[in-house]
Amino acid sequence: MPSSRVTHALAHGSEHLPGLRRLPLLKLLATAEVMLLAREHVARLEPHERRRVVELVRSGRGRRRNLTPEQRDELASLIDKAGPRSFIGEAADRLSPVPLPRRLLYGPRRRRPVNR
Repeated sequence: MPSSRVTHALAHGSEHLPGLRRLPLLKLLATAEVMLLAREHVARLEPHERRRVVELVRSGRGRRRNLTPEQRDELASLIDKAGPRSFIGEAADRLSPVPLPRRLLYGPRRRRPVNR
């Protein structure tokens, strides 16, 4: 059970952020968990690779068809390096109340990364 100081601090802090009172604490914790996972996956890219992803997305204005085939391939390889499939699987696993099958988390056996 949280102490009265913690409760008071949370209540006082929520007065300054509109909408925070309407957002249950568990949703806030789940959002923070997903944000930390996203940070881990983005950190798999080197700083110059992260900058290049931003450049490609900006030059394409968010659409693949605005990029040249070489740029599309480069963007696809950079995104693949960040591991979107494992990010989604880990996020689903962390937010799910029941354990999820490994096949659902990491894909079919023939596609799973070697280090798993």
